[in-house]
Amino acid sequence: MNPSVNDQNISKEFLEKTLRDFYCEGESCKGWETNVVTQPKAVKNIVGVGADRIAAGLGIGDAINDLSLARKIDHTLLKPEATPEEIKKLCEEARKYNFASVCIMPCYVALCSSLLKGTDVKVCTVIGFPLGATTTEVKRFEAEQAIFNGAQEIDMVINIGQLKQGNFDYIFYDINQVVLAAKKNRVVSKVILETALLSDSEKVKACIIAKNAGADFVKTSTGFSKGGATVGDIALMKYVVGSAVGVKASGGIRSREDAEKMIASGADRIGASASVAIIKGEKGKTSY
Repeated sequence: MNPSVNDQNISKEFLEKTLRDFYCEGESCKGWETNVVTQPKAVKNIVGVGADRIAAGLGIGDAINDLSLARKIDHTLLKPEATPEEIKKLCEEARKYNFASVCIMPCYVALCSSLLKGTDVKVCTVIGFPLGATTTEVKRFEAEQAIFNGAQEIDMVINIGQLKQGNFDYIFYDINQVVLAAKKNRVVSKVILETALLSDSEKVKACIIAKNAGADFVKTSTGFSKGGATVGDIALMKYVVGSAVGVKASGGIRSREDAEKMIASGADRIGASASVAIIKGEKGKTSY
């Protein structure tokens, strides 16, 4: 059941059932409304949902082939003081380790497109970043300009205040306009929810809307808010969108163990600035 986004009151019964089914196991559903999603049970319940996108036999603590892991990572540098030299180094690392993409600010799309031409590494950029508060028209123009400059993947931030107000038509249109610009050019679209600022029911609503608006992925975080990705959020998001839509974990992922846990709980893609450390099995610093 997918409630229409035109219904301002996305079914309370649907939301309650979704959350109850996610939290509960058998008849032990007492207090499901206040359970914390970050428990191992939550991960256990959801590991199989995205199995078609996860390597066979993958689980928390299991070894992941370096190349397999690298191809799930968006090598990220979004800090405001990032210099062209640092962006060039990012691209060199992405080529060396064969990451899925580099994720950079729109001003560096053309540079990265040039540096990565002829490789398997995609160029990803962010739209309406990091607050999501620019108008829909600006987001669409920003996406179109980035695509013209060579972007192959687009990560857009939703308008968080409009979601929390319950203006679901606004959120649908905001996402859909960027999605349409992306699909027109065969570009992948990802929708950043900023999960640290949302309740569980708001996360569910945002995932439903993003899926109905045609997004290819839902993504946890910008890395610039008060929290990043958690295994519980990833598991819940994958539960809601199913196998038809990807889930990207982003924000605070510093080690191989962190990345493996995210993948095991349903993440199809990892956004990290500590990508090299993750591949090497070291503990790295995040520097979005």
